[in-house]
Amino acid sequence: MADPARARKLADRIKVIVAKRLEKGIKDPRLGFVTITDVQVTGDLQHASIFYTVYGTDEERVDSAAALRSATGMLRTEVGRNITARLTPSLEFIADAIPENAKLIEDLLAEARNRDGEVSSLAATAQYAGDADPYVKPRELAAADEDDEDDSEDDGEDDGEDDGEEE
Repeated sequence: MADPARARKLADRIKVIVAKRLEKGIKDPRLGFVTITDVQVTGDLQHASIFYTVYGTDEERVDSAAALRSATGMLRTEVGRNITARLTPSLEFIADAIPENAKLIEDLLAEARNRDGEVSSLAATAQYAGDADPYVKPRELAAADEDDEDDSEDDGEDDGEDDGEEE
């Protein structure tokens, strides 16, 4: 098992090598506008997963995936020449789902904005189910006198107050 820092450095190096080679050009007309987004190398440095995105239509994405699959051997040779590892890792190209996830998040945020607008319009015309102010108000002075007379009659029941006596 290699050091995780070494695996991360190797992944960064592979990303640069593959991106430069794609920029220089692969003579495959199917290859579209490809961007390498990430590279992950296994702990034993034997396998590299290269994540990429393609700008364009679904057909261009499929064509670019086929072009990358056919150029894998040439790209692996290029990686082997430019790294200092004993063994050259195998390469696997995986289409990154970043654009689809970003679109999904944008759609969810738009739906949340619409629902917030609906809720605010409903709140503007809403009425209270009970009193407008449900909190207890301070007693009026006259009502307080009547309540004091009722409380002065002791019916012998324990009202839950502690008289200061310990049991």
